[in-house]
Amino acid sequence: MKSNKKRSGGRTGSVVALCIVLVVTILLGWIGLTGLSIPPRGLYKVLSWLPTTNAENWPKSLSLGLDLRGGMYVEYSGKAPANSEANFDELVEGTMSIIRQRLSDKGYNEANVQRIGTDGIRVEIPDVQDDTVLDLIGAAAKLEFYNPDGEVFMTGDMVKTATYLYNEGDHQIAFQLTDEGSRLFGDVTSKSIGKTIAIYLDGEQLIAPTVQTAITNGSGVINGLGSAERATTIAAKIQSGALPLELTQQKVDKVSATLGQDALSSSVRAAVIGIALIMLLMILRYRLNGLIASWALTLYIIILFMLIAVFHIQMTLPGLAGVVLGIGMAVDANVIIFERFNEEARKGRSAKASVRAGFKNAMSAVLDANVTTLIAAIVLLIFGTGSIQGFAKTLLLGVVVSMFSAILITRFLMNRFVGAGATKITLYTKTSSGKEADQ
Repeated sequence: MKSNKKRSGGRTGSVVALCIVLVVTILLGWIGLTGLSIPPRGLYKVLSWLPTTNAENWPKSLSLGLDLRGGMYVEYSGKAPANSEANFDELVEGTMSIIRQRLSDKGYNEANVQRIGTDGIRVEIPDVQDDTVLDLIGAAAKLEFYNPDGEVFMTGDMVKTATYLYNEGDHQIAFQLTDEGSRLFGDVTSKSIGKTIAIYLDGEQLIAPTVQTAITNGSGVINGLGSAERATTIAAKIQSGALPLELTQQKVDKVSATLGQDALSSSVRAAVIGIALIMLLMILRYRLNGLIASWALTLYIIILFMLIAVFHIQMTLPGLAGVVLGIGMAVDANVIIFERFNEEARKGRSAKASVRAGFKNAMSAVLDANVTTLIAAIVLLIFGTGSIQGFAKTLLLGVVVSMFSAILITRFLMNRFVGAGATKITLYTKTSSGKEADQ
């Protein structure tokens, strides 16, 4: 009697758990497609994150790359000025920072500036077809030093070096000036102790340090920057203002908005068709387990694109390829698990025992396959550039989510279905003997 009550209670709990997961799946899918406005008066909004085949209604939470959105990109090679004593990497980082700031100031907030190779810089500007923006990118940086009276007394060409320095718990910038800069700086600091000297880059104030002592030897330190990141960034900007890279334009190309939208629509449509066919084949091949795999795959896709939106990973054509490959990895993991399940079931084991043994026997193969793919994705992410990194990011995230989906979601659903009473082996696979094990 107690056994029957216990079994009935376990079955009820499994049914309730499956219903809860179904409601969560539907709710997440609905929010992912339409978004959510939380009252009162919609003060808090959750943006939709699931892609559609209509490029014009693409979710705002998913950033599109140049090849899908249309726009312009330009590639430069950088060269340090003659007789430069500056660190080349700092020059590159500083130049990139200046380009980002200039584009942002002119309203190109979604522009992407990244380093390619050892001396290259690639600038991508969505929704732009006008070549005049290139003049904004390539112009020399203008660094100016203002005395306490608000007058420019020195310019960036009088700065030899500016580097990050960590000294006794303080994040600082150490700088060195030319002979002429040393003379001008010494005169101003001698008269400005206790006052501030403002440093401007392209009309924007970088920093306004207070003069603590006269600096007459051409070398000084700016202290109290607060963090290593802030000190390094400002040092790079000061350095680049003084010694900007000599940029040589290597390549310019444009992608029309129409071409980008067509590519996006066709790519998403192909992915949807492919996923639907995969789900159908899984159900035909693995019966109830195929239905479970389709459910888990649905949750996988919802979670994957939600994380892509949360981490602001830009979607490109190679990035979409990484997503599709990740989906393939998720299905592959389920196939391995179900085949192991079928092997155990054909030996005469119960559905519950087959689930347990199937996962135990499949885990090593699933982990090996995913770990090797993870290593490849990490290598591409570290050493790749541009679209290769976009592919690596989505693949890396996809593999991580696929492991979560296979190990946790699929297992949870299989156990709940068995617990809810779906114990007949014929619901999952054919048996050679025709016998059905219930427990």
